[in-house]
Amino acid sequence: MSMILFACVVRVRDGLPLSASTDFYHTQDFLECRRRLKTLALRLAQYPGRGSAEGCDFNIHFSSLRDVACMAICSRQCPAAMAFCFLETVWWEFTASYDTTCIGLASRPYAFLEFDSVIQKVKWHFNHISSIQMDSSLEKIQEELEFQPPVVLTLEDTDVANGIMNGHTQIHLEPAPNFRMEPVTALGVLSLILNIMCAALNLIRGIHLAEHSLQVAHEEIGNILAFLIPFLACIFQCYLYLFYSPARTMKVVLLLLFICLGNIYLHGLRNLWQILFHIGVAFLSSYQILTRQLQEKQADCGV
Repeated sequence: MSMILFACVVRVRDGLPLSASTDFYHTQDFLECRRRLKTLALRLAQYPGRGSAEGCDFNIHFSSLRDVACMAICSRQCPAAMAFCFLETVWWEFTASYDTTCIGLASRPYAFLEFDSVIQKVKWHFNHISSIQMDSSLEKIQEELEFQPPVVLTLEDTDVANGIMNGHTQIHLEPAPNFRMEPVTALGVLSLILNIMCAALNLIRGIHLAEHSLQVAHEEIGNILAFLIPFLACIFQCYLYLFYSPARTMKVVLLLLFICLGNIYLHGLRNLWQILFHIGVAFLSSYQILTRQLQEKQADCGV
């Protein structure tokens, strides 16, 4: 029987699964262990770099460094040194294949599906190679484990089903970012273009006024700020439309208020039609931000 049964690569900060080996085991105990592994993945940031969760028939081992962690389900007979040697090998292979930017920007489970075959190959190698052939590697890992033992948990400790840990304490887990915004609409693209145009006009007028007002009295500072603050508000409106942000409604209202007050303050430097144009674009962008919703959570891909 194979000693290493399942392995996956996850992102430490939120437990998002990035890649995993093919799952050939469907016993009830193994599926329960898989469920607990997913729960443990959400809490990896709380633990040191290496750890093990021990159960009756299976053990979960994990090894993390920076923002990437490798996890494995192994049989009870699998030596800890062998499991961590395997995890270290998978970690090096993964980080050599993908840079931190790609890993950080991943937004859906198993985004690096093509790496599954690499995990499968390394798993097969460790399951079928004799321990004598990798004595030197195992000795090195064994020394590290003796010097700095991994944290030891039980599978029951990892169970936080239904938001309850150890049957009592209520906790709140931050889910992996499996949400995506709805597709951008044609009207949304138009609002972005107009918003960028307004931002550019505000920036140009603000800088131009600042260049010619260095020797002028302080009353010009208000006009300069009335151009630059709406400029920043327009840029932030573009960001809120493209990317989801908590408390969107409050932020949208504040940005709209800044743009309206800034343009009203500029009455005299801008005519009525220019002011109405800028305020109209701000209202259009606000409407587009508030109506662009999150898509429903994607189903767990499972491998």
